[in-house]
Amino acid sequence: MKRFKVLALILAVLFVVTIFAGCGPKKPATNPSSGTSQQQPAQKPKKKIKVAMILVGPKNDGGWSQAHYEGLMYLKDHDPNVEVAYSESVPEGAPAEKVLMDYCNQGYKVIFGTSFGFMDPMVNVSKDYPNVIFEHCSGYKTTKNMGTYFGRMYQPDYLAGLVAGMMTKTNYIGFVAPFSIPEVVREIDAFTIGVQEVNPKAKVHVVWLNTWFDPTKEGNAAKTFIANGADIIASGMDSPAPLEEAQKAGIYAIGYDRDMSSFAPKAVLTSRIWHWGVFYTKCLKEVEDGTWKPTQYWGGMADGIVSLAPFGPMVPQKVRDYVLKREQEIKNGTFKVFAGPIYDQNGKLRVPKGQELPDAQKLQLQWFVKGVIGTIPKSGS
Repeated sequence: MKRFKVLALILAVLFVVTIFAGCGPKKPATNPSSGTSQQQPAQKPKKKIKVAMILVGPKNDGGWSQAHYEGLMYLKDHDPNVEVAYSESVPEGAPAEKVLMDYCNQGYKVIFGTSFGFMDPMVNVSKDYPNVIFEHCSGYKTTKNMGTYFGRMYQPDYLAGLVAGMMTKTNYIGFVAPFSIPEVVREIDAFTIGVQEVNPKAKVHVVWLNTWFDPTKEGNAAKTFIANGADIIASGMDSPAPLEEAQKAGIYAIGYDRDMSSFAPKAVLTSRIWHWGVFYTKCLKEVEDGTWKPTQYWGGMADGIVSLAPFGPMVPQKVRDYVLKREQEIKNGTFKVFAGPIYDQNGKLRVPKGQELPDAQKLQLQWFVKGVIGTIPKSGS
């Protein structure tokens, strides 16, 4: 009987201890093999993607290269998973290959080449570095790991032509152009289509400089046009020099690449501008998602990669209204810039009524439309 009472007492004590132990703080579980606490491992920070860009001019040229540089900074600000680097004033052609290879050897995984003359060097280097993604601006060649990108700048070009055509008094418009490659010919043609739509008497005179960036030559070309009676200067160059000369002469101008009104506020009617950050963020998202493919991107105003800058205060409301109406029609697809009938400068019908110039022909354009005064050098670039 005593044994039974002692056993009962022991069981009661154990029961009480167990109850109170269950109510106490729980100790972290231990790893049987190490005796250490098992905790969720700290999540490693996501490895950044190294992105490089090569520029044909200085990053602060006021035009083309600066627009790309600003697009790269836009990418950096909107995607915390990227680390960026860039090289300025990289020569086109073979010298660019070394710059590209250096970036590849430094672990850069995405490289943007921002000028037509970088095309062949990028093709060559892309084949030697198949694990690096290359994107070339304005070209037409692709490889397994190299795509191309550009925008339908001919849409804002056309709209700027409407502005120029309605505001010229002398009907003499000068266009300062870099190289006679399809990209530039297409812009001149679209601009002239706009001019001719609202003012068939106006002519667009073209001079080729065979350089992308040379403020002295650009300014001198504008002076020549002004001396010959031009009252509007349109530029396809990378610096604001032609616009500054227009302001000095008291005439109007059309900017390019970026909103150039700050350089010549009394002269600039508007500018045709790029928003490269739109494409750069799109591209990196695809890289991060694993969906990137070497495509040939050609976005338009509806995609936000190109646009017309705000009008200068000298542009009348009736001009603004007409241009904005056309802009909306372009965005919703009811108006096509290269819709027929379109005649070339020799009077030959190139695009019949009811048809549109196919993209493949736009990308190879080497003829001027009616209203252009000038020739296209056979050498192209």
